[in-house]
Amino acid sequence: MHANGAEGQTNIIKKAKEDPFQYHDYYRIDDLLQEDHLLAREAVRTWVKQEVTPIIEDYAERAKCPTHLFKGLGEIGAFGPSLPAEYGGGGMDEIAYGIIMQELERGDSGIRSMASVQGSLVMYPIYRFGSEEQKQKYLPRLGTGELIGCFGLTEPDHGSDPSSMVTNIRDDGDAYILNGAKMWITNSPIADIAVVWARDEEGVIRGMILEKGMPGFSAPEIHGKWSLRASITGELVFEDVRVPKSQVLPGVQGLKGPLSCLSKARYGIAWGAIGAALDCYDSALRYSQERIQFDRPIGQFQLTQKKLAEMITEITKAQLLAWRLGTLANEGKASPAQISMAKRNNVHMALEVAREARQIHGGMGITNEYPVMRHMMNLETVLTYEGTHDIHLLITGMDVTGLNAFK
Repeated sequence: MHANGAEGQTNIIKKAKEDPFQYHDYYRIDDLLQEDHLLAREAVRTWVKQEVTPIIEDYAERAKCPTHLFKGLGEIGAFGPSLPAEYGGGGMDEIAYGIIMQELERGDSGIRSMASVQGSLVMYPIYRFGSEEQKQKYLPRLGTGELIGCFGLTEPDHGSDPSSMVTNIRDDGDAYILNGAKMWITNSPIADIAVVWARDEEGVIRGMILEKGMPGFSAPEIHGKWSLRASITGELVFEDVRVPKSQVLPGVQGLKGPLSCLSKARYGIAWGAIGAALDCYDSALRYSQERIQFDRPIGQFQLTQKKLAEMITEITKAQLLAWRLGTLANEGKASPAQISMAKRNNVHMALEVAREARQIHGGMGITNEYPVMRHMMNLETVLTYEGTHDIHLLITGMDVTGLNAFK
């Protein structure tokens, strides 16, 4: 992700600093960012405008996943931006990772989901908990998009309560026999590998890497979604799948493994949701300046200005929350509860911004001529996955009171 030469880089940075409002940066948060953050943002934004924006409405309308974008996402460094370069990542910091997720979700939540799952839920656990052999075998190819991965935790009867999972493994010499099912799995029907979590005979949760084609392993697609229509979602079904013990992640046991992956993904969502909100706000602001009613642009009416002023206020608060969380993450100080707060707040904010933006667009807001309704539908899913709106509220409640409302 580089501009063309030093002069191009300088121009990008100067442009962002001098005109923050082109990015709807009301509090000049760009002044707090490093040059590589701004360059990464510009590179990803340019790619989204060229590769995603022209096609996304068509793919969403047809409920098809633009799988050809996986290679492009790899080329712009969207897979594991904050993982070490020697393991297929981008070698950048956590703020850069967040900014990249933000720009992808400006395009579409489903596109961000493709990258988020690949980097945070597949590459991250292999990097953190895998053997050196597993890292070398999978991470570089995942980083380029040559391989597509998915993450199997949620089950048909166990979503918010992963500790009750029933997917299980039993020892069979040099392998485990895996049985069970996972549900609502992004990328699963097209994935080459799956990081799956299951309970062993002693009740301990273990992670393992499955490859497409293993006998007894299937990944049927889920149809009929009104949300994340450009993202492919499915199940993972295991019927006496023989998993070599060499495929088990050796570096972790228990729920802390999958939960740490979810924290990584939730952090990215906290940034990503801002991108969806910015796209809705930008569309509403432009429309308010162009749409004429009663001989004046509707942006001149007080109630429209109220909507726009409240939208940019909430976006600005979310930007500050994400930036501070990013600085804590860079220092290794971001707690899971802090990440939960940001994910819950920022996704809810984005959904409210989308709803207000739809009103400003009037009847045109429900058409695919504008991105607002697509973002709104997508955000209904983002509000639920990687921890529901209510579950994150209870995580914050438990953190501030010290009392567990889950039991």
